[in-house]
Amino acid sequence: MNKVSVVMPVYKVERYVADAVASVLAQTHEDFELLVVDDLSPDNSIAICESFSDPRIRILRHRENRGLAGARNTGIRYATGDVVAFLDSDDLWLPTKLERHLAHLRSAPRVGVSYSRSAFIDDNGKPLHFHQMPRLHGVDTAHLLCRNPVGNGSAPVVRREALDAARFKARLYGAEEIFWFDDRFRQSEDIECWIRMSILGDWRFEGIPEPLTLYRVNAGGLSANVLRQLESWERVIEKTRSYAPDVVRRWERPARAYQLRYLARRAVRLRDGQLAVELVRRALAEDWRILLNEPRRTLLTLVAAYLLNHAPESLYASIELLAGSVLGAMQRTRIALDQFR
Repeated sequence: MNKVSVVMPVYKVERYVADAVASVLAQTHEDFELLVVDDLSPDNSIAICESFSDPRIRILRHRENRGLAGARNTGIRYATGDVVAFLDSDDLWLPTKLERHLAHLRSAPRVGVSYSRSAFIDDNGKPLHFHQMPRLHGVDTAHLLCRNPVGNGSAPVVRREALDAARFKARLYGAEEIFWFDDRFRQSEDIECWIRMSILGDWRFEGIPEPLTLYRVNAGGLSANVLRQLESWERVIEKTRSYAPDVVRRWERPARAYQLRYLARRAVRLRDGQLAVELVRRALAEDWRILLNEPRRTLLTLVAAYLLNHAPESLYASIELLAGSVLGAMQRTRIALDQFR
């Protein structure tokens, strides 16, 4: 288990893609292929990728735009490695990313998906001093329904066996094909795949404490995207219900509550206080027990939403700055402690 197939969808990322490719070529583990999937990108992104002369880079071209799920599927179809890693072309990896994940997978034969924590960077690649801090151990189907522990599309490194355990056949483009991610999803395609993998396969999800992925925060997001993400999540639930009705019946309401709370936090970051308040109210109405199960996070979301909606802008900005400094320091301390365990 040495060769890694790195799948990188490319679409309208000419500002970022050179750094993404360079972060793969800088890996300390050198036995990899980089499968760049041109999802019919209209800009100079592919020309930038072609400017790299490394023989490990292969460029695969779509005749139509298929979105992230479709581009990842194309990469998987042509992958020759026993391990498949995913990198979104506006994100970056630290140099030891592949090395650390391969060591993790070798030491834990039942782990199918190895992921890392991620550090946030801004549009210019500068650190924001915050991290995605998913649960690293004890991830089951219920947790996947209620959360996305993998975090983002550039965090997972996956055994090919685990991917194949969840593949399915469908006629989405005329002829019957094999799919791993579901091309019909333009959002939430990753969590849908992880849920399906956890139910249909016998593979574990497990994380490592280092923030080995640099996840770029897009400041241009709109609140409408929050509502579209909620719609796509509901479609994930409906698809899961079609083959695992008992699982959905047991976990649907708490899962929806956690999803609404997560989207409320996104609305706070987008400075839409009215939407944030509405979403956190809906979360508590769906399953108030999230307040008992995770009181700190739920109360912080509730307070942030109401402050954003009612407090003067200057007061809210001061509170946000202080809270952000405290949270960032707490996250860095926890990461440092976890690395020594």
